[in-house]
Amino acid sequence: MMTCHEAEDVPHEECGVFGVYAPGEVASKLTYYGMFALQHRGQESAGMAVSDGNRIMVFKDMGLVSQVFNEPTLNSLPGSLAIGHTRYSTTGASVWQNAQPLFRSIGGRGFAIAHNGNLTNTDDLEALLIARVGAQGEVPRKQSMDSTNDTALVAAMMASWDEGQGVEQIAMEVLPQLVGAFSLVFMSENSLYAARDPQGVRPLVLGRLERGWVVASETAALDIVGATFVREVEPGEFIAIDAGGLRSRFFAEARPKGCLFEYVYLARPDTRIAGRAVQPTRFQIGRRLAIESPADGDLVIPVPDSGTPAALGYARESGIPYAMGLVKNAYVGRTFIQPTQTIRQLGIRLKLNPLREVIEGQRLVVVDDSIVRGNTQRALIRMLREAGAAEVHVRISSPPVEWPCFYGIDFATRAELIAPGLTTDEIAKAIGADSLGYVSLDGLIDSVGLPADALCSACFDGRYPIRIPCSAAARLGVPQEAS
Repeated sequence: MMTCHEAEDVPHEECGVFGVYAPGEVASKLTYYGMFALQHRGQESAGMAVSDGNRIMVFKDMGLVSQVFNEPTLNSLPGSLAIGHTRYSTTGASVWQNAQPLFRSIGGRGFAIAHNGNLTNTDDLEALLIARVGAQGEVPRKQSMDSTNDTALVAAMMASWDEGQGVEQIAMEVLPQLVGAFSLVFMSENSLYAARDPQGVRPLVLGRLERGWVVASETAALDIVGATFVREVEPGEFIAIDAGGLRSRFFAEARPKGCLFEYVYLARPDTRIAGRAVQPTRFQIGRRLAIESPADGDLVIPVPDSGTPAALGYARESGIPYAMGLVKNAYVGRTFIQPTQTIRQLGIRLKLNPLREVIEGQRLVVVDDSIVRGNTQRALIRMLREAGAAEVHVRISSPPVEWPCFYGIDFATRAELIAPGLTTDEIAKAIGADSLGYVSLDGLIDSVGLPADALCSACFDGRYPIRIPCSAAARLGVPQEAS
């Protein structure tokens, strides 16, 4: 059993990271394309840091990639080395200061860093940092409006190390002290670095350009910049890329616990994680859902886009015809990752519109990827009934989400979730469905095709594989497995 240290609940975020080292190429434009491919992982802010070999320039702002960057901006960021970041915040402040990458100085040299994930030992790290720099030094407090993300804490720790050490040496000192989920990309004026936590909770991949290298949160970002997939960055691995080539070393023993929810919802369908293509995996989950939770219906319709592969699988297995009963407005972002409940509730009507000609008088089997708070499904079912649906049977391609995530997904508190304490029939009644069915956890894991002990399923079963803040563990009454 893992020991648990007192700590407050920490901010949660799901982001996209990208890094490129490509001599002779315009790194800012490659990063721009890569960030576009990762826009689904964060829609509040976007930023990049670019080096021309002598200095690092950082440009970031609130908004989508296309809102933050334009051609003149990209042309003003020369260099062949860059990192990029797309972010959304939850309990962390949605302000410019929290946009990434963050810039610091190490021994008089520039340093920029971007992070996807969530650290769970920030109080321990703050205490360590205070011991290093003194009480009056730079310690990014979680309650401070200018640094509510733990990336600032990692950057401050890196910057606090001895000036005589290089970034690689410092990284090998700092990385073993981080607990939680982290996929990091960072850079000096002449080198690109990447690191992944020992459990590999969040994805991070390595790609090869004709004259360089790329690291990114998902393989889809490699595709868009013309990079060839090489491999995943291994859990516990640190990578350095510079004029001398690529070097790899491990700062911790690998104990894989990849996030199961990446396969259900977070990742793009054209991405591969741990050797598994996401689109056919979601199709297989839909087939398993049809076996485990059949429904009498006239049409299977997806909640686009993330519910579409599973709906196709459900229709194939059940023999019920598949139809597009909902039209999606492609210019509205994901409702799940919007920062406020008001926007979430407004977002569903902006995002989806029912096709009355398709659904009127029909018994619908509506396939979606998950139910988190229940507001999206409640509003959706109301719209479908207003459009003339005779019955609405909801089928979900993941188990009930019953526990908050401390590793980087927007499940801030258990009280926000609809599933805890309710039966499936009670949830169906709460959202207004005629029936409700979920795929089982075993069925989901079988469909993914990886060993259960190599996956994190904490949001479904409450078994947290990495230490979480002790105050949260005590409040939730959850066990923590040794790692």
